[in-house]
Amino acid sequence: MKRFYKDVAVDEVDTGYRVTLDGRPIRTQGGAPQVIPTPALAEALADEWRAQGETIDPRSFVLRDLVDYAIDRVAPDPAAAVARLLPFAETDTLCYRADPDEPLFRRQQELWEPLLQAAETRHRVRLERVSGIVHRPQPPETLARLRETLQELDPFTLAALETLTSLAASLTIGLSALEPDAIPSALFDAANCEQDWQAEQWGWDSQAEEGRQRRLGAFLEAARLARLARGA
Repeated sequence: MKRFYKDVAVDEVDTGYRVTLDGRPIRTQGGAPQVIPTPALAEALADEWRAQGETIDPRSFVLRDLVDYAIDRVAPDPAAAVARLLPFAETDTLCYRADPDEPLFRRQQELWEPLLQAAETRHRVRLERVSGIVHRPQPPETLARLRETLQELDPFTLAALETLTSLAASLTIGLSALEPDAIPSALFDAANCEQDWQAEQWGWDSQAEEGRQRRLGAFLEAARLARLARGA
């Protein structure tokens, strides 16, 4: 698609902020007004439009797509987003370790245990750890408390959390990425501990490395959305 606009601006409206192209406000892909909660997030969205050349690249609108998802899909039914996230607590990657006599177990302990303990303290829950692949359910009170935590989040943060959690296969990692002092790249590395371990033993192939970089990019953008949506 050819670039069809010259001026990109951010306007304040009664319910938040919006991006305009040549004075015309943008709507979401679902047709809703694209109203943003913070000026920082609105400016980041505007920068995606400003960065376009003569031809628009739809793949470059990563934040736009996440924001539209938050407005079109999450905001009308936040409970559905919470329901999509909770199963990741039951199968959280960080809770499933190698057998204690395997070398991988030590690295998992070093990377994962501090994150799990911090999450338990932060959210006042207890998370079951498992060696092996046999499923062990999390305590009902843990799931109830995590549900309450998720229900407190705004639609933009929930949308970001869905991406973070699914890429990490871990609600613990996803929630940790929302913390003010989070280092998203380090959290992504922790989530990919097993894959990176296997690559160290057997080597990376170019396709796997490219896939990892794509996932990392998506993870970092989702963490950025969560930060900007909160005005951080």
